[in-house]
Amino acid sequence: MARCLQLALNGEGSTYPNPLVGSVIVHEGKIIGEGFHWKAGEPHAEIHAINSVKDKSLLKNSTLYVNLEPCAHFGRTPPCSLAIINNKIPRVVIGCIDSFSKVAGKGIEMMRKAGVEVTTGILETESRFVNRRFFTFHEKKRPYVILKWAQTIDGFIDIERKDEAEVQPTWITNEWARRAVHRQRSTEQAVLVGKNTVLKDDPSLTLRNWKGTSPKRVVIDRRLELPLTMKIFSGQEETFVLNEIKNEKDKNVTYIKTDFSGNSAANILTVLYEQEIQSVVIEGGRYTLKSFIEKGLWDEAFVYAGEKWFEKGVKAPELRSSPVEKYNFEESKLYVYRNMS
Repeated sequence: MARCLQLALNGEGSTYPNPLVGSVIVHEGKIIGEGFHWKAGEPHAEIHAINSVKDKSLLKNSTLYVNLEPCAHFGRTPPCSLAIINNKIPRVVIGCIDSFSKVAGKGIEMMRKAGVEVTTGILETESRFVNRRFFTFHEKKRPYVILKWAQTIDGFIDIERKDEAEVQPTWITNEWARRAVHRQRSTEQAVLVGKNTVLKDDPSLTLRNWKGTSPKRVVIDRRLELPLTMKIFSGQEETFVLNEIKNEKDKNVTYIKTDFSGNSAANILTVLYEQEIQSVVIEGGRYTLKSFIEKGLWDEAFVYAGEKWFEKGVKAPELRSSPVEKYNFEESKLYVYRNMS
């Protein structure tokens, strides 16, 4: 099962809206086949694993391992449970049950009715974590939320800006840490910023230091005050502008009228859920980040720390928890937090 999870992560960032799945086939204690799902519409992990077995006669005496319950419905591809049955694989070991309504135990039921011995709950916690975006989307009806910011040693995320200051980012961390940010963008479906961040930094929010698919860009611009000359309106990537004025689509930019009253953070996540976005990195400024922190609407936080001192400026948000992971990028650090509430 641990090998299944390793394989599953090979598809990170490229399988949306499908989950990350790896599969291993074992015969007499030896792996004879393995595979992972790498793109929606392409064969699932179990099919790749079955197809990789050279001697198909061994399947009738083998065990198939998979970190997520095999599907039982006809979608873009036929059901994996049916393929397991048709190939006469007698035993299947599953990491966790798929809570997606079209599966949700139906794959297990189909296999057991056909006489397949099914074991579930092996490395279940680890299996659910690998697909934390997928499960959050289907169970909580919102995207998986990752907060991200960089701060100085003295706890600032930006300098004290003057009105006449040049529009440009204030770099706090080194090149290696910034490359890690782009790697993270490649694994998530969307990146969100507020209006002020766009005005101050004019970010493109695309991948430049990592190979992969750029995330969808989401910007909060309630009164549509951002100039159309900003990089987010380049049309380079799909962009959503959340505002309180209009619904409109202009080429690759979609304007979505959003309710900012009450719990605006929850309302924003509802809009993203309706756009079928499973995960979002919130790279906005202090106000945007704080709005999600105060409502407890976050799942992970990636806090980068550089060796700079600003002495004054915009204070970094505060998390009332301790980091669960730490990474070093020479003089820059990354602290990872998880919301346990």
